[in-house]
Amino acid sequence: MKLHFVLVLMLADAAWGAIEKRIVGSKSCEKERQYHVQIESLQKGKSCGGALLNTHWVVTASHCAEQVVKVTLGLNTDAFSTLKKMWSLVTGSSNNLEQNIKTEQQFTFKDGDNTHDFMLIKLNEAVPAKLPTITLPPVGCQRPELNQQVEVGGWGAKTADVTKAKKPDRLKCANTAITGCGDNDKPGDKYYSDESTTMCAFKPGVEACHGDAGSAVEYNDVLHGIIVSEPVDKCANPIVMLDVCYYREWIDKTMRENV
Repeated sequence: MKLHFVLVLMLADAAWGAIEKRIVGSKSCEKERQYHVQIESLQKGKSCGGALLNTHWVVTASHCAEQVVKVTLGLNTDAFSTLKKMWSLVTGSSNNLEQNIKTEQQFTFKDGDNTHDFMLIKLNEAVPAKLPTITLPPVGCQRPELNQQVEVGGWGAKTADVTKAKKPDRLKCANTAITGCGDNDKPGDKYYSDESTTMCAFKPGVEACHGDAGSAVEYNDVLHGIIVSEPVDKCANPIVMLDVCYYREWIDKTMRENV
């Protein structure tokens, strides 16, 4: 058993090394957004994205919350598939890469009576420290200006037709540009939003579809938005997102008070 465990550690180090090498200078989506988290409702089968902030915390949209959600990490790296299998053979676990999270560990932003479509999830157990995370902007940051290019990504459906909706085999990403929001460009009706919290992005042919909500929006390789578009019978364009800078202090406060 000891020999098997040493072998797993050696393979794990090799896998981590492969991940780190692939990140440097990489341009393909599946090799860049390795912090991506898949979030699935165990009650309704609803699917969302999210982003790993550190070994204990994930950020996503509040409308992805359920009594219990399944959080899967590392789906966007080939090395993690190998690592998960090896750990499972020896320890009987998936190395904490799949966790079922109850409501008590789903923290939604509230401002008085106003509930925002912005949520943090605390993992049951810490994930490996070398698992790639997304970079948060500093406290006091400013949102991207109009016409600035941002990158969106997700594992959402390929089509707006719910009857034919099919997820891609790999995480998909695209560049789009920050634009002004229209009167109807906002999170779902149950969530509060205004000009200080909401951003929009538009580019012909770039849309958010079923399953993309909660996914990260990058600006200069830093987390600046969370997709909150809730497309039902069509994909969303422009893409609606919440400005991470607005919630930046709350993120630190919530993580600090719930160690």
